[in-house]
Amino acid sequence: MNVFIFDIETVPDVDAGRRLYDLEGLGDEDVARVMFQKRREQTGDSEFLRHHLHRIVAISAVFRRGDTVTVWSLGEPDSDEADLVRRFFDGVDKFTPTLVSWNGSGFDLPVLHYRALKHGIAAPRYWDTGEDDRDFKWNNYLSRYHARHTDLMDVLAGYQPRAAAALDEIAVLLGLPGKMGQSGAHVWGQFQAGEILDIRNYCETDVLNTYLVYLRWELIRGNLSQAAYEEEIGLLRDTLRAAGKPHLEAFLQAWNPTQVSC
Repeated sequence: MNVFIFDIETVPDVDAGRRLYDLEGLGDEDVARVMFQKRREQTGDSEFLRHHLHRIVAISAVFRRGDTVTVWSLGEPDSDEADLVRRFFDGVDKFTPTLVSWNGSGFDLPVLHYRALKHGIAAPRYWDTGEDDRDFKWNNYLSRYHARHTDLMDVLAGYQPRAAAALDEIAVLLGLPGKMGQSGAHVWGQFQAGEILDIRNYCETDVLNTYLVYLRWELIRGNLSQAAYEEEIGLLRDTLRAAGKPHLEAFLQAWNPTQVSC
């Protein structure tokens, strides 16, 4: 198993907002307010910005490789966006893992594409569709129906938008902690307050939910036996205990193992 489960957290790209809307001289909070307002005017109610207007402030991952599972956030708390995006694509180029996400096709990867474009970050393995490696013609990261990137939300909904579900609700359905009182809507306020560690910790718990849903999916499609599934659950639980980090301890305490096992 060589699987990289990932999630990103973003804030408004206020520098882009200044240039696009001629807002030079306004502070970040005021620029973001204008960006949200313009988005409401476009949609009628939603403030959620278009993909190219998001700036990445955290990328968290669970990496299952060999006999280990690792949970962490890329870079350091003071890493800039270019460093985070470069680390993500460097990892893909180095390990060629199966990428797993929840709504990664609809949000995370398009945002990563735009930010890589902004910073000029090369990722030849990721973008290959068969030009360099013939196997990638039939299974690459970019095709919606190929397995090198598995968007669990997409797959479980049968690629039907009306059937899509929120990760938090599916996690709770399976007896997992879910959002634990946090959500992406809080990230901009936390970022303004300098709470980048809290953002990274939240992102890590989100990606843990995704990983546990992924393991259950591997079970129901026959890629994991019941015994193998329980071993994976045990490995993750042991890893979280050994980490000794308060947010991972809180995740463990909120996790109901009697509902996670079949």
